[in-house]
Amino acid sequence: MNRRHAWLAGGGLGLAAAAGAGWWWRQRQDPADLALAEFLQGQWPGPDGQPRSLAAFAGQPLLLNFWATWCPPCVRELPELDRFAKEWSNAGGRVLGVAVDRDAAVRDFLVRTPVEFPMVVPGFAAMPWLSRLGNGGGALPFTLLAGADGRIRQRRLGATSLEELRGWVA
Repeated sequence: MNRRHAWLAGGGLGLAAAAGAGWWWRQRQDPADLALAEFLQGQWPGPDGQPRSLAAFAGQPLLLNFWATWCPPCVRELPELDRFAKEWSNAGGRVLGVAVDRDAAVRDFLVRTPVEFPMVVPGFAAMPWLSRLGNGGGALPFTLLAGADGRIRQRRLGATSLEELRGWVA
C-alpha cells in the first residue's frame, strides 16, 4: 500500500470513528434533553397569536413552566415565577412560560395578572411535549430547569415556590 492509500484509509477510519462517537453520544443523552432541544427549535404562537421562535433560549440556563389559566396551582405560582425571572435574569437565566390553553384566555389572564417573562401558547399541542420532557401524566403545573448545555437538571410536577427555585440555581 502506498502512502496515499494509507493516508486515505486512515482518514476513512477517522471519519468512521467520529461518526461512531457521535452515534454513541446521542445514545447516551437523556431523551428528555433531546426533546427539550427539539422544542426550542420550534416556533410557537405567543399570547398575541404571532409565531415566536424559541431559538434564542437555546444555550442559556432556562426554566420552562407549563401552565394554564384554568389550573389554580398554576395561577398561584405565576407571581413567584415572575419574581424569580427578574432575579435570575441578572445571572443570565431565562424563564419561559408555556400555556396549555387558548390564546384568548391567556391574553385576558395576562391583562389581569401581568408577568414580565415571555410566554408561548401552543395550547393542547403542548401535551405530547409534557410526556417527552418527563411528565407522562400530563398534569399541570410542570416546571423544569435546564442548564446552558441543554441538560435538564430539575423537574417539578405541581406548584413550585420562589425558595425552591432559588435552591435549584444556587
